[in-house]
Formats: sequence, C-alpha cells, structure tokens
Amino acid sequence: MRFIHTSDIHLGKTYRTSTGEAERYEDFFICLAGIVTDAIEAKVGFVLIGGDLFHVGQILPKTFAKTIETLQPLKDANIPCIAIEGNHDWIHRRDSISWMEALSQMGYICLLRPSRTEEGGYRFDPFNTEAGMGGHIEIEGLNIYGLGYIGAQAGNHVERICDAVSTENNLLLFHVGIWSYSPVEIGNMKPEDSHPLAETFDYVALGHGHKPYIVATPEGRDYAYNPGSPEQVNFGEQKYDKGYYFVTLNDGEFTVDFKTTSPRPMTVTTIDLDEAEDANEALLRFVEQVKAKLPETEDKRQPLLELKLIGRVKFHPFELGREQLGIALEEIARPLHVEIKNHLSLVTHTGGEETVKKSLAEIEYDVLKELIGTSSEYQGREEELSRLSLQIRDLILRGDVEADELLGLLDGEGH
Repeated sequence: MRFIHTSDIHLGKTYRTSTGEAERYEDFFICLAGIVTDAIEAKVGFVLIGGDLFHVGQILPKTFAKTIETLQPLKDANIPCIAIEGNHDWIHRRDSISWMEALSQMGYICLLRPSRTEEGGYRFDPFNTEAGMGGHIEIEGLNIYGLGYIGAQAGNHVERICDAVSTENNLLLFHVGIWSYSPVEIGNMKPEDSHPLAETFDYVALGHGHKPYIVATPEGRDYAYNPGSPEQVNFGEQKYDKGYYFVTLNDGEFTVDFKTTSPRPMTVTTIDLDEAEDANEALLRFVEQVKAKLPETEDKRQPLLELKLIGRVKFHPFELGREQLGIALEEIARPLHVEIKNHLSLVTHTGGEETVKKSLAEIEYDVLKELIGTSSEYQGREEELSRLSLQIRDLILRGDVEADELLGLLDGEGH
C-alpha cells in the first residue's frame, strides 16, 4: 500500500494589499494540484491531509469552488482524501456547517472527527459516507483514526486517545506539534507525552508547524511524521525544506520518502546601513546589498521579500521612504510582495557627545507599553499586550489575515 501524507496547504491565503494578490492566491492551489497529480500518477491508495487545508475557517465562495475543482481529479480516480481540521480550519462560531464539513458531505474529502463520551473520553465512530462524518476509516486493513486541533493541552489527551482504540494496524492523523521539533510556540505537546502514541499507532501523521520533522521513540524507532507545508506560507519558512511524504506500507513496515515541491522563491534578509550619512547613500547601499543577497536561481517567478533595515544612521530614518525603496526593488528584483521593517536609529552629536535616538519600532512599543500600564487591570502584562497589539497591527497592514485568525490570536490559539 502507498499513500501521500501532506498538511498545512493554506488555500485562500494571499496579500490583499499587494499588486500580486491574485498570483499569490493561485500559488497554494497550484501546489495542491501538483500533489493531486502525483497521487494519481503513482496510483496511491489514499491521500492524508493533516489539517489547515484552508488558511481560515470562513473562506470565500470562490475558494471553495476552486478547492472542489482542484480535488475533482482525485475523486474521479476514486482515491480517498482523508483530512482533519487544523487550527486555521476551525470556525470559532459554530452556528453553521463548516466548509470542511461541506467538502466531506460532497465526497471530496473524508473528514475525521471523533465523538466524546460523557466521561470525557474519545469515541472514534466508523466514517459514515452519507453523513460525511466519523472518527475512523479502514482501508485495506489499515485503520485510520483522525483527531484535529485540540490546543496546547493535547498531551493530556494521549491516554484517552489510546484507550479508545482496540484495533491493530493503526494510523493516527493528528494536528499537533511536538516541542523541540515544531517551529511554532502554540499547540504543541512534549515529546515524552507523545511517545505513548507509538504503542497504539504504527504511524502518526502530524500537521501544524510548517517545518518537516520526524519523531522517534527513546529506543530510536521513528513513529511520528510532520511533512510541514508544501508552499511557503509565512516569512521565515525559506529555511525549511518544502514537500510531502510519500509512504509505502509493506509487511507492517512504513518506508517514508520526502518528495520536494516547488514553492515560490522567498528571501528574508537584513540590510545594514550603519553610519550612512544621508538617504541617498543609504539607498545606494540598500540596492547593492539586496543585489548581493538575492540568491541565484533559474526560477522566473517573482520572489517574496522581507527586508529588515538596521544600523545607526546620520539622517532621520523617515527620509528613506518605502515608496523609493519599492521603486529600487522593482528594478532589481521585481518582487511579487515585499515587507520592509525599518529598524534604523538616528545618531546625533551634541557637544562632542553621541546620542542614539530610538527607532520607530522602539518608540511605538514604548508608547503602547506606557498607555497599557495606565490601566490597573493590565498592569504586569504591559510587555505581552504591547507585542500582541503590534503583531495584530502588522498582520492587518500586511493584508493576509482574516477575522477568525485574529480571534484565534486573541484567544491565544492562533500563530
């Protein structure tokens, strides 16, 4: 038996404030379509999606329609697509059917979600094709169980999960990260809490966190696999391999091969403008460093750029405007989307003494911290709430965030 294990597709993500909005939107569908094509050509038994098929729970109708179009060849080939909900798929206000549930009822995915007992345990009911719901599906003797995102307390649920399973030849699809492996800080469990899963499940198909990794038992047996995301989702992911797992099951043994995908080029770098005398000199040095730091590649797609400007300069940082930087970048890199973080500090000399004035980012942080500290209700949490406020501001200005994602961030569940 052969199958594909992928996760964190993030359909629907884009940059609404960017001229490359439409092209970026297509990136994630192109990536999923490539995996679907690979699955059909390899004649796999099924495809696993370990959560976060969508970027947000409340997607646009056009995103749903395009998802159906992308998954249609898989359905036509009678290859089951088995999925669970990630933290991005989850709808915070469950007053109507979710898009994931709709896909399952229409037969494009098999959405696995367990039931809960009165005592707080788990019950993995057999998947009901007509209802499009269930917690367990059996394919050619392999018992596949599914559990979506349950938050930071996932480690406390492991014993109850294992207690609910009485079969052999088991696979668990679980949207959770493992500390020390996962690159995100929310929604993880400790490795020692996850190890008991290896006693019940021969393969744990993880999602969450966009970096691929494999978890082994203390004895050295690999049992849990996170493929990461096949496309670049957030800045910083350019340092991770991008792809999915192609898995072969033979005589009870899983052989796992990582198949690379072709994500859009992404560069995150620092531009050092220290000691620049004026904005013109800084601009020349900016162009020179960007040219040197852009990787040589045959990929003709417009790249995604995040540039952090640092250094103590002798002119006001505001003189180096985003518009003129954008014009310079268009000539040398033609980025699809660019984010510039201005962390320049102004250096002045008075009476022979050097004074370093704070950067814009530091000033914003200090002002917010002081304002928040004036409320007795928030005293002691000034640093945390200031960082959260600026994070929300940056997400909104970047144009790639939905209301549900902001709610998750405020709940302490988003990332």
